[in-house]
Amino acid sequence: MTAASPVRVIVTGEVGSGKTQACAASAVRLRGIGWEIAGVLSPGVWEGDQKVAIDAQDLRSGEARRLAERDRLGHDVQGPATAGWRFYAETIAWCNSLLSGAIDCDLLVVDELGPLEFESGEGLVQGMQAFDDGRFRLGLVVVRPRFLRAAQRRWPTTQVLTLGGLDGVPAQVKHLIELAG
Repeated sequence: MTAASPVRVIVTGEVGSGKTQACAASAVRLRGIGWEIAGVLSPGVWEGDQKVAIDAQDLRSGEARRLAERDRLGHDVQGPATAGWRFYAETIAWCNSLLSGAIDCDLLVVDELGPLEFESGEGLVQGMQAFDDGRFRLGLVVVRPRFLRAAQRRWPTTQVLTLGGLDGVPAQVKHLIELAG
């Protein structure tokens, strides 16, 4: 159910701005009207006001796995690392498998691309490829402001949706759905 000219949107904003929530809400609303949904969400795992881990959730099946944990002394997480985070290599491989199979869908979500992908060529690289391929009607890729320019260089005609907080998420979800037609 792909479109001849897919709509690509970079969803950006600081930590806590509602990027993942906007993608999740869009997926729920569009699935409700019969759209085929594919991709990966990466919701944070919080203890109080501290983000301690990141999960990865398959938007087709709902299955979730631990993607990353805060980098702590004595941690035995096997996989790539960024400043403050250790990633599970087996979960990255699982996500890449999901994303390489996320073709010919109505909505593709890639949450999120960051230092692993843009600086190291690791991480959710199949998400970048799936977004490149454009075999979807609406594609949402989550990128932190730090990587926005790199994302815009890679996808120069992509629209940018900047979120400023959770209060604005309902209006932004409505906007995303309108973009999809």
